[in-house]
Amino acid sequence: MAQQTEYDLIVVGSGAAGLSCAVTAKKRGLDVVVIEKEPVFGGTTALSGGVAWIPLNHHGLAQNPHDSMDKVRTFMIGETGQFFNEEAVTTFLENGPKMVDFFEKETALEFVPTAYPDYHPDAAGGAPIGRSILAKPFDIRLLGKDMKRMKPPLQTITFMGMMFNSSNADLKHFFQATKSLESFVFVAKRILNHFKELALYGRAVQVTSGNALAARLAKSALDLGIPILTSTSAHRIVTQNQRVTGVEVKSADGFTELHARLGVVLACGGFPQDVKRIAAAYPHRKRGAEHVSPTPEGNTGDGMRLAEAAGGQVDMRYQHPAAWMPVSKVPYGNGKFGVFVHLLDRYKPGVIGVMQDGERFCNESNSYHDVGADMIATSAEKSFAQTEMWLICDKVALSRYGLGYVKPAPMPIGKYLKNGYLKKGKTLAELAQVCGINAEQLQATVNEFNQGATQGQDLQYGRGTNAFNRYLADPNHQPNPCVAPIQTGPFYAVHTVMGDLGTFDGISTTPTGQVLRADGQAIEGLYAVGNDRASVMGGNYPAAGITLGPNLTFGYVTANHIADTVKANTAV
Repeated sequence: MAQQTEYDLIVVGSGAAGLSCAVTAKKRGLDVVVIEKEPVFGGTTALSGGVAWIPLNHHGLAQNPHDSMDKVRTFMIGETGQFFNEEAVTTFLENGPKMVDFFEKETALEFVPTAYPDYHPDAAGGAPIGRSILAKPFDIRLLGKDMKRMKPPLQTITFMGMMFNSSNADLKHFFQATKSLESFVFVAKRILNHFKELALYGRAVQVTSGNALAARLAKSALDLGIPILTSTSAHRIVTQNQRVTGVEVKSADGFTELHARLGVVLACGGFPQDVKRIAAAYPHRKRGAEHVSPTPEGNTGDGMRLAEAAGGQVDMRYQHPAAWMPVSKVPYGNGKFGVFVHLLDRYKPGVIGVMQDGERFCNESNSYHDVGADMIATSAEKSFAQTEMWLICDKVALSRYGLGYVKPAPMPIGKYLKNGYLKKGKTLAELAQVCGINAEQLQATVNEFNQGATQGQDLQYGRGTNAFNRYLADPNHQPNPCVAPIQTGPFYAVHTVMGDLGTFDGISTTPTGQVLRADGQAIEGLYAVGNDRASVMGGNYPAAGITLGPNLTFGYVTANHIADTVKANTAV
């Protein structure tokens, strides 16, 4: 524990929201400390894709100069529905571009544009490109001795520990490595450099996606002299005369009180690992269905607990209280498993998803959240005990694209057949028997799908008919990059259940982050940012980066609000 015990601002949590707030506050002249319960910093951000949805940022306007505030506002009104909050949305849209400019000018944070369309590009106000940006790759050796405290990426989304950009550009080379000399050379260089990094440092040092975003924010904080106290958990909010004045923390040295002259900011990452709270909030958990989250184990709802104890209000208001993600459990042996997030395979031609009755239930190339919502709704409608989906493909698709954690040819698949992760059948009927799927219906489903698929059409759900469906598919497969028949045995399957990328419901706050009591009054000195506060998206997931974009922006907004308040009080 640092000897200093009094600061202007205490930030609880070291993900994008917390570090954005801390760095901005420090730049505004405040004395700031960040505490983190885990031994590593970066939070959920370090495990994420690192994409941030910031409409009208300068990178995006270069791609889509005709985008406008009116278009984005129309999109937000449609996507948030009954939870549209005029003041919060306006605050986000006006400050997002300012946040990007501030961080790129003043800190180590750099962004690059992506080609992501909005997830609902054909909705009113939707855009085919220009609103989602990505943290630029980063060499974590620049963190110096603190490199060891940087949270590593999610193991299941790396290849031998090597990271890929969530823009999908790198992966395209890996899919084409056996077909293109350019891709082969690219892949060979990446692998050789990666092995060199492993030999020298024991881990990849060239990081991308969310790991790059978290590392760049941490670098910015450390360069400014902001202490990031890891292995230090917030135990209790300290109050005096109905004002928050600090936090009681627990570290290796025991319990200590840290005092805050101006306020405490909760940025603990929401409640995806709070077993009791998710059991009451998630519709499928209420029915007893399995839920597996790849988020950090430390995200146990500390922010909600601390806010409630201090008089704050936490409501479960949204139909979808979390960002749903179909996941599969990858056996590691000895009863342990990793969690694989199905970000890419569902979009590829020759892959479909069915439930235990053997029927398709959605457009598999829609966003993970939309597919997850359909999984939850359909499972409930059919009174299935579990909320699950089997991803099905044939030999051709497996060889070209892989399935789940199973990599495409020439990588071997025997290990995954042996440990049961990958199921195989010479025929669809045999595959169905192995998986416990209705065999007759599975055959009928594939027959029906193939009728259109041979012509590049999905006659049931229209896969490939919008820009987002096509973005993560196979552009070299025509006429529809999302659709191909399933016809060449043997056939394969991977079992998925419901997971999440983080929670949407949370602490009630003002747009500037002040925590509210049940009567709507703000608690003086207590703020919440990131996944601890209720999402501005109202429980919807309309575009890539709608978590990180608002989290970065509202962290910036809250810090400026606190600094502006100090300036105003000083002037008086």
